[in-house]
Order: sequence, then structure tokens, then C-alpha cells
Amino acid sequence: MAPLTPQLLLQRGRPKTDRLGKIQSLNLSGLELLSEHLDPNLLGRLKKLKELDLSNNLLETLPANLGLSHLRILRCTNNQLGDVTTLHQFPELEELSLEGNPFLTVSDNLKVSFLLPKLRKVNGKDTASTCSQVTALWQKFIATVNPEEEANKVQADFMRSAVRDVRYGPESLFEFTQWRVRMIAEELVASGGAQAHEANASVEHPQAAVGSKLRARKVTKRPDDDEISLPPTKRVRASPPAQTEDSPMDAAGGQAALHLEPLHFLQCHSRNNSPKDLETQLWACAFEPAREEGHSGATSQTVATCGGEAVCVIDCQTGLVLHKYKVPGEEFFSVAWTALTVATQAGHKKRWNMLAAAGLRGMVRLLHVRAGFCCSVIRAHKKAIATLCFSPTHETHLFTASYDKRIILWDIGVPNHDYKFQASQLLTLNCSSVPLRLCPVATCPDSFLLAGCEGGCGCWDVRLDQPQKQRVCEVNFVFSGDSEVSGQRVDGLAFVNEDVVASKGSGQGTIYLWSWSQTWASRGSQSVLPVVILAQLQWSPTSLAYFSLSTCPDKNLVLCGDEEGSVWIYDVEHLLKQPPPLETTLQPPTQILKWPQPVALGQPVTKTMVNTVVANAAFTYLTALTDSNIVSIWKTC
Repeated sequence: MAPLTPQLLLQRGRPKTDRLGKIQSLNLSGLELLSEHLDPNLLGRLKKLKELDLSNNLLETLPANLGLSHLRILRCTNNQLGDVTTLHQFPELEELSLEGNPFLTVSDNLKVSFLLPKLRKVNGKDTASTCSQVTALWQKFIATVNPEEEANKVQADFMRSAVRDVRYGPESLFEFTQWRVRMIAEELVASGGAQAHEANASVEHPQAAVGSKLRARKVTKRPDDDEISLPPTKRVRASPPAQTEDSPMDAAGGQAALHLEPLHFLQCHSRNNSPKDLETQLWACAFEPAREEGHSGATSQTVATCGGEAVCVIDCQTGLVLHKYKVPGEEFFSVAWTALTVATQAGHKKRWNMLAAAGLRGMVRLLHVRAGFCCSVIRAHKKAIATLCFSPTHETHLFTASYDKRIILWDIGVPNHDYKFQASQLLTLNCSSVPLRLCPVATCPDSFLLAGCEGGCGCWDVRLDQPQKQRVCEVNFVFSGDSEVSGQRVDGLAFVNEDVVASKGSGQGTIYLWSWSQTWASRGSQSVLPVVILAQLQWSPTSLAYFSLSTCPDKNLVLCGDEEGSVWIYDVEHLLKQPPPLETTLQPPTQILKWPQPVALGQPVTKTMVNTVVANAAFTYLTALTDSNIVSIWKTC
């Protein structure tokens, strides 16, 4: 597209006129315009322009000095905008459309409410004012300031303190919160501590007001069972902190029990949004990657869950379902996150948190969660996909494990300008039984992959510099000399740290902690290799399968649910510092978290099985999924 011309503006402007200064409405949609094509000198001649349509172009930003001070309506749908701060140049703007800009988030939609004081509608919806307060922090800060300190230094220190320390609202609004806090802090500093605009108002996101209305629930009945009141996508308040079952202390005094309290119970995967659906199985959940990479303590409070025909993204703090993706007829078994670096058409780099989801149909769906759409579908297997796993070192490398007894390594690539992926198949790993859990080896994820399968645990060579693209299992691991035990299902597998692996099967009542490095060092030419066991953790003796095990490496924790609705928590730090036991000694859990009694209209929730339990990196939130369509969220206290 050539730069805009006066003739084009007159042709597309309304009313029809021969003078630019009389145009009141201008349609520039679908012209493949780039940001540099918006000439302020030309557009600034549109002195009476009230409505501008820039939809379906390639704009990454709007020039900051377009001179359209009388603009009332602006449409910028289906572009590549990545920032909204330049919109402040339109103080009279009343209606704004920003849909279809994948790099914008819900935080940006909230920013415009402050940038544009007369704004009434965003994306066709009424705007809601959002407030934030920093006055208390300012008063505390200024009381500690040395009067002799330079004003510029005081201002800079306060700005850093405010942005770092003020935390409010869901994780999805993290960017907005920082931006708004910085704005209010600047107002406070400029006014010498006077009350900033709306600074003393209580902070409440528009969705929070909605969420507060979702606590009273209609009671439904499950045949031959207790009552439950958990309508779709809603939450109920829980009773006092959950019961814990004490366990004997070890010789060194043991570890103090962790304190967790239940926050939310959600039924957000129901078929047809029916509160009577207590049958939908929930299979997997995964916390979103932290936004602030490299920052100490950075963690996420946003979790993706899957089950039935839906994938949900939930804010653990508020219990709100931020996004929901449904595929009728699908049953999702697994979800996995990756953080992609994406280049825009102008060469600028953006970071996307991409969610992959797969299940019964054997297809992988790549979801751009914050923009709210499915970018691509990979037809990965002809049978159901049991689990997914992204490489920790290559953000575009995805392992899929299927009931066709194959594990495939894909390079999903990065999206093109239409936000579509072109995935390519890199390796096929053949299994002797169905793979259930995948785990790249922590110290060499580009070289070896562990998989827990129906027939045991194995290791595959995944080095891409090797010529064979079809590979078989390198080594099968055994955990006991008993032949009846060595070939049993391994349905739990995760690294506790860079060397120690936690694994479990059904019917054994044991979670094994074993050393990868010591086990691999003794391999030689063996194809069947006994693992070097460091410790054995006591777990439920149930013969039921597919209770997923997880770990929290930063905290040395191992987590696993059971058939009684409990969560077994093991703090294994002290065990890893001790020499391996000379005889088999089952180590008790640090604590067993009992299924609580959430109360809605006085009715308790029935006991249920906890299939999956996952904690975020800082162990501030824990999410447990059940076989009766309930997502429970817990917080450490």
C-alpha cells in the first residue's frame, strides 16, 4: 500500500466533499496500512473528523501526534497493535474497538478507561472504572525519607517501591496493575503527597463485583450420594481450613506441616453448563509460566485445567474463570504451556504464553489464551493423546504421547502473520505399551526423555543430531527384583530436582525417589536397568490407576492425590540429605490434606477422588482435580 493521499481520503470520506476539513467520517479499513503510512501532516488536516475506521490493516502502533482532537469513534479491530498508551491523544473519544489484536490483553482494555475519560464503550461493551490506591504506601515511604535527600532520588525510589510492592487483582491484570500504580505514584509525587485522583477509592476489578454475586447456589442431587451445590464456572465459599492428618516425625525432628486453606470450588467443565453434571472427568492442570522471568520469587497464579469438552484458564486468587475453550465431542486429557518469542511484521519481538491442549481426537490445539482464540490444530495421532510436554530448552518443541503407543516430537514453529502455525515432525519414539507420563531429563533435556507407561518406565534418546527418526526405547527401568512388580504401570513421573526422580504405580502403595545420574552411570550395555533408590514414600495402596504425581522443585515437595479425596504432601528435603537406607523403610508423608466440606446453602460436597494435584513454583497456590467435575483451589497461609 502506498502512503495515503488526499484523493484517497476524499474518496473514502463522508460526507462527500472536496475539502479535507469537512470530512466527519473516514473508512480506511482493509488497505494493508502500516503504522508509517499514517501521516500526521495529512491526517491532521481532518479538523472535523469524528469517526475513523482503521480495521483490518497491519498497524502495530498509532503515531502519537495525529491531531484528531475531535475524534469520537475509533475502530482498530484486526491489526497488530501492541500498546494503547498513544490513545490519550483522543480526549473526546467515546467508542473504541480493539478486538482481533493478539498482542493486546485484558490489561490494555482497562488502561483505556483511564487514558480516555469520556470513553463509554470498548469493543461494544460499557466501560467500568477501575481504581487503585497508593496513598498508604506514599505516607509510609515519605515518613522514612531523610529531608536532606535529593528530590529526584526520592521520587525515583518511591516509583520503584510502588511498582514493586503494590499487588492487587488477578494475575491476568498484572501489567495493568503495574501501569496504574505507576500513574498514581507519579500523581502523588507531583502533588507532594496530596490525594491522587481516585487514589483513596477501594480497588475492585469489574469482574470482582460479578464474582461476589456467585456464592449462593442451587442444590442438586447425585443418586445415592451426598448433596453438592456447585453450578458451572461458579465458586462457593469453603469451610474453615482443611483437616490434616498428622504423621510421625523422622529422627531429625521432621518437617512442620504446611498450612493450606481451601479458597474456591468450581464446576466449570460441565456438559451444557449443567450443575447436575457430576460425571465429567477432569484430567490435567498446569500453571502458566511466570511473567517476570529471572525475578526472584516470580510465580504464576493462573492455572489451565482440562476435562470433558472444555479447557479453562482460572485465576487462583479470585476463582474467576478468565477464559474457556470448548470443542463439542472432544474430551481433553492434557494441557501444557510454553512461552514463545514472536516477531511482528515490522520485526519487533513479543512474548506469548501459548497453551497446547489435546485428548480423545488425537489433535493438538494451540490456544492463544489472552487473545481468546485457537491459532492452529495439529493432527498429531490417529488415536487419543494421553499427555503433552514442551521441552524446557526449546520453546517450540512439543512431545505428544498417544494410545497408538508412539511418542512424537514436534516443532510447532512460530505463528505467521495470520497467526497460524506450521508444525513439523522431528522424531517418532516407539513404545511397547501406552505412554502415560512424559518427563525430559532435567540435566540433559535435549538428549533423553523419560516416559511412564502402562508397562513400566523407559528412556529414549531424543538427540536431533542422530540420523534415525524412528527410535525404540533405550532402557527399561525396574524398581524391584520381583518380576510381578517390575513390569507394572508407571502413572506418576516427575523430577524433584536436577537428579532425583519421583515415580509411582498403582497397587504398590509406594512412591520411589531415585537418582537419575547414579542409575545411568551403572548402565553399561544393559537394556533393563535397576534404579538406584534413595527413598521410598508411603502412599495409598489402592489398585486404582492414573493418579498423577507432581513436584514443586523449588520447595522439595512431592504431591499426589488418592481415591479417598486426599492430597499426600511430602517435604523430601531432609530425605535427600541422608544416605540411602540399608533396608526398605517407607517414609510417611509430611501431611495428608483431607477433602474439606465446602458449604453452599448448608450442603456438603461428597467425598471424591483427587486425580491430579499441581502447585505453582512458589507453592502459594495448589490446584486439585477430581473425578466428579470439581476444581478445588487452595492457598498456603
